[in-house]
Amino acid sequence: MAGANTLEFTDGNFETEVIQSDTPVLVDFWAEWCGPCKALTPVIDELANDFAGKVKIGKLDTDANREVATKYAVSAIPTLFLFQNGEITEKFVGLKPKSELAKALEAVVAS
Repeated sequence: MAGANTLEFTDGNFETEVIQSDTPVLVDFWAEWCGPCKALTPVIDELANDFAGKVKIGKLDTDANREVATKYAVSAIPTLFLFQNGEITEKFVGLKPKSELAKALEAVVAS
């Protein structure tokens, strides 16, 4: 389902892959039954390719990984969090255009 550079985040790997990451991380909270989430998937895959080596980009299935979704109070999906140094620096709720997400990623890469 995911593109070659799109990671899969889980309750089990979230701490090491996201919180302890040396590079910025964009996490897409999604679910299989969510139409807007599915519409966002190609955008996430494109961004993962565009920012490969600069930003980790991946998806977390909220149905299969309730612990992380609950911890971050994800109540609507898709929700995307941009983490830097283990902290949320940006939050996007709903279907967002690639240009808006890319602008936030470019800013974090430039900082």
